[in-house]
Amino acid sequence: MNDRSSNAPHVTVEVDAVLRVLGWNRRAERVFGIGAAEAVGRPLGELVPVVGEPEAWAALLVADSEEPEVRRIARPDDDLYLEVWWEVTRDDDGRVVGATLYGHDITTREREYRRRGIESKMLGTLLDHLELVVCSIDKQGNFAFQQGKALQTVGLTPNQFVGQNYFDLFSGAEAESTRRAMNGEAQLAMSSEVYGLHWLSWAIPVQDDELSMISVSLDVTETKRNEIELRAKLELVERQQQVIRELSTPIIEVWDGVLTLPIVGLVDTVRTAEIMDNLLQAVTRTRAKYAILDLTGVEVVDTGTAGHLIRMIQAIRLLGAEGILTGIHPTIAQTIVSLGVDLSRVAVFGKLRDALTHCIARLDRASRPHS
Repeated sequence: MNDRSSNAPHVTVEVDAVLRVLGWNRRAERVFGIGAAEAVGRPLGELVPVVGEPEAWAALLVADSEEPEVRRIARPDDDLYLEVWWEVTRDDDGRVVGATLYGHDITTREREYRRRGIESKMLGTLLDHLELVVCSIDKQGNFAFQQGKALQTVGLTPNQFVGQNYFDLFSGAEAESTRRAMNGEAQLAMSSEVYGLHWLSWAIPVQDDELSMISVSLDVTETKRNEIELRAKLELVERQQQVIRELSTPIIEVWDGVLTLPIVGLVDTVRTAEIMDNLLQAVTRTRAKYAILDLTGVEVVDTGTAGHLIRMIQAIRLLGAEGILTGIHPTIAQTIVSLGVDLSRVAVFGKLRDALTHCIARLDRASRPHS
């Protein structure tokens, strides 16, 4: 190997007719981390093994390379990529006696190229399989890219708008969001309705000499439809629950000026609050003098609910009416007693009939003229 080859800026390796190394320049030493003294005399395939191609270097002894080729070289720490070309060496009779291999370490470039290829494949897969539309807009507001499976849904073809100005095609809130993104203000998770479909969109500014922004729009029509249906179902359930609550706690005007509220089933703090609100409104609306709370259908209440019942009686009294309790179950009586509530001023009857008789009698006496 002459001085020119030894100091060349690219890898230069000379081999004989059986691919043993005859020459190994300084650039080869730096790229492969092997000194010339160690390399000379050893097989090229051992020093520079090609991943998955143990006989790759045999081509050096066949003919000169037509154009550079990229070979992946196995290394202990990390593989490297080498762009190579070669010349066959022949003797005076034209017989092949060796070859000279030239190469450049293109590992950084190749990895970037492969990374970009992976990114491009990932993007292509997303565009082909998800209900997306991805667009890019240049500095003048023209479409530079328009792809995505969701284009088919609205009857458009890929890149149909490329070269056309966005603001000539769209207006309103969508155009305003795009303008803001072009001016550097990201627009995230925006809801819109275009072409009769519901979309969730992101418009992201980009730092580029040509492009100003990239937008991603996801077709959420099905999700929106499900959301509307779910909301309608929830509203129906709420209305049904309201009807059930009203049916389970009917307020009946059993006599002129007398209301009866038969309570059935489980009574918790929330339900008691609703009962109080409905009963107080009914007392005010009917101007009732008596409100009978019939607890015959209730076996158990907690201490909080018992306290609510007592406060309900007190609230009825503040409206100028009298609250009366009937049908108290023994366990409820024990709960009320444990609270230490004074019921001396509250009329309590075992049966609804007795309470109603009491109310009618008092109303009758109140209606008689005084002598």
